[in-house]
Amino acid sequence: MDSSYWIIILSLSVLISYVFDLLSSRYKTPSVILLLALGMIIRQITNYFDVQIPFIAPTLSILGTLGLILIVLEGGLDLELQPERYGLIRRTFLMALSSIVITSLLIATTLYLLLEESFYKCLVNATPFAVISSAVAIPSIRNLAYGQREFVTYESSFSDILGVMLFNFLLLSNESSVFNASFVFVRDTLLMAVISLICCFLLLYLISRISHPVKFLPIISVLFLVYAIAEIYQLSSLLLILVFGLFLNNTELFIKGRLDLIFKNDLFERELDQLKNLTTESAFVVRTFFFLLFGYTAQARALLDIDALIVSLIFVLVVVGVRFLTLQATFRGSVYPIIWIAPRGLITILLYLNIPRQLQITGFREGILMLVVIFSALVMMIGVITHKPASDQI
Repeated sequence: MDSSYWIIILSLSVLISYVFDLLSSRYKTPSVILLLALGMIIRQITNYFDVQIPFIAPTLSILGTLGLILIVLEGGLDLELQPERYGLIRRTFLMALSSIVITSLLIATTLYLLLEESFYKCLVNATPFAVISSAVAIPSIRNLAYGQREFVTYESSFSDILGVMLFNFLLLSNESSVFNASFVFVRDTLLMAVISLICCFLLLYLISRISHPVKFLPIISVLFLVYAIAEIYQLSSLLLILVFGLFLNNTELFIKGRLDLIFKNDLFERELDQLKNLTTESAFVVRTFFFLLFGYTAQARALLDIDALIVSLIFVLVVVGVRFLTLQATFRGSVYPIIWIAPRGLITILLYLNIPRQLQITGFREGILMLVVIFSALVMMIGVITHKPASDQI
């Protein structure tokens, strides 16, 4: 196909996604559903004209990883570590952790009873479905009370991090005993925390000293590089991204006195806003093509499979039920409508696609993954649409 056609297709995809995002804000319809639907429509069109899009699987994996990094960085850049928020941070962390653990165990038990695979395999396959997608949740809460928005933002950001760390721990447990895996996991997490702090000071110094017009793309490229190297050595590489985002957005907690003269300049706040804008827009573009491609890979017959529909609904019921119980223990105020805001999205898809072949469950229906993403987004949409705004609470 001529390069001009590819440019037209890529440009139209971004513009259509932008329109979807505007419609999502106005009509409270998750843009992820519209992007998945558009991807499926594109699949039918390409099939009709006998056109094949090459390298779908590797492209989807790369886009998912880049999107994950950018989304976590975007979340970190939005979180403020002020003393009055420590209680909120503690509650949202416990909420995210307890939700992931309980949901993973319940879904794993469901798979164990249905498919009679080993419980370990079931747990590995269940974990991706226990993680809330901040990429879908955060854009959908704009019309909620401030306290509810803040709670969901912190909780979904923690869910991303903890979900990936738990998934990596489970994969590590397959190669050694639980005790050894726990030791390696704690050791590597602490090592990654130290590396993250060193990288934060180094990158902050570069931000304050680079005068070249192109400044933030090299900084983000360094983050990608360190992330990839850490991932090769199976370290908690996503922790670096979160720490860097939190560090930059809360430098007043770490950079004081003489350090302020070394690591910051007079334009830092404005430059930080530029980095936030670049991260947000980059995440938007990557997310657009990820969900379009994922929708493109969907098989219509797999989505209409009765078993897949039933299992997907069971998964969503488990998610909502666990969310109700954990919110009762951690959220101060009415749990509605945030009880319904538990969408599955990019991280669920990415983690599921990264399950090693030997740990994949035989008989797991192909359409379950996409159906859970769609159903959880629909539940969130209905909950947000039917919600009547009230005063802020938390």
